[in-house]
Amino acid sequence: MSQHAPLTIRNGRILHADGTIAEGTLRAEGGFITEMGPDVTAREGDTVHDARGRLVTPGLVDLGVFAIDKPAFHFGGITRAALMPDQPTPLDIPSRVRFAALSGKPDFWVHPLGGATRELKGEALAEIALMRDAGAKAVATGRRWIGDSGTMLRLLQYCSMLGMTVIAHAEDAGITGKAVATAGEIATRLGLPSAPAEAEAIAIARDVALAELAGAAIHFRNVTTRGGLDLMRAAKARGLKVTAGVSPGYFMLSDLAVAQFRTFAHLSPPLRCEEDRKAVIAAISDGTIDVIASGHDPRGSEDKRLPFADSAPGTAGAETLLPLTMNLVRDGVIDMARAFDLLAATPAKLLGVPAGRLEVGAEADIAVIDPDRPWIVDSDKMAATAGNTPFDKQPVQGRVLALFKGGMTLKTKVA
Repeated sequence: MSQHAPLTIRNGRILHADGTIAEGTLRAEGGFITEMGPDVTAREGDTVHDARGRLVTPGLVDLGVFAIDKPAFHFGGITRAALMPDQPTPLDIPSRVRFAALSGKPDFWVHPLGGATRELKGEALAEIALMRDAGAKAVATGRRWIGDSGTMLRLLQYCSMLGMTVIAHAEDAGITGKAVATAGEIATRLGLPSAPAEAEAIAIARDVALAELAGAAIHFRNVTTRGGLDLMRAAKARGLKVTAGVSPGYFMLSDLAVAQFRTFAHLSPPLRCEEDRKAVIAAISDGTIDVIASGHDPRGSEDKRLPFADSAPGTAGAETLLPLTMNLVRDGVIDMARAFDLLAATPAKLLGVPAGRLEVGAEADIAVIDPDRPWIVDSDKMAATAGNTPFDKQPVQGRVLALFKGGMTLKTKVA
């Protein structure tokens, strides 16, 4: 149980679990939300935060990051992150999972994703049940696609039995090879190794078929093409336990961003054509995409200041996750309630943690935000351990003013 003083957040516009926004006060005690509403008042000894009419929301739950980077997460309003198994020593054994699960304390929740296979090689299954007992909230294939269909089927069957979701990377490795770009005009002009966008749809088609056979839940971390999204719609229409995620780069940028060999726009999977970018936005609007995650992967100059084909993929996305998603709200693609379903509620549900929604009994992971506050992304001033963002010097709107984990203050109001 939390040992710090109870928390009262007053004068806020609270985003309730049912999607409504209403003025009121929220009170948390022992790490959990205990009261919400217009008639709630602070008690003697409470830590009181005046929201001054700002939006009070759940802390963001970031599904699939590659590094625990607390300053960046706190800046971005993220209170929980699911850590991908792709680490210097892969999260493929219980002791490493247990260590990762404890690594965020006391001011951050780390939810490790157990490696699906030993050393993430896509061959022998890892000790999944033991990793679950050590704290793994789901199982992930990592940055790689499991090419052997028998191995993938066994993985899905085993995880179905354990009640765990499989988080999959959707690119057929036999097609993509060492490609760093999507086949098309831009890759041709730049002379970059490329692969057709259909590699994603092929991978999704096989994995959906295997998940249906196994009766398993599967989440595709990044679905970035029209073909892949159409397959997701069809699978959902059949009632399968499939969900899809995406990172802001894929609805904000097309492969034009890699012109002039901009390695900060080298992502995995690679950026797609403009038609696919628009398809991602449509899929967010119609509910095909369930999660927006940062894919936070801070990379220093030794990884990025290289020829494009030799550079490492990835972006420092934690600090820009909220404001780039707020673009979708301002553009009328989604409303505020849907935004926080994508950023918090659904990721928390997939991980099986009592967070992501503001309701009595939930963990008091809370953010006070100004969704319209302007600021400029500056890679040289980011809180992340490296500022490898494709949105450098871009004006954005949306800042976290205060952040609380289990009712404990993490961030105070910014100037």
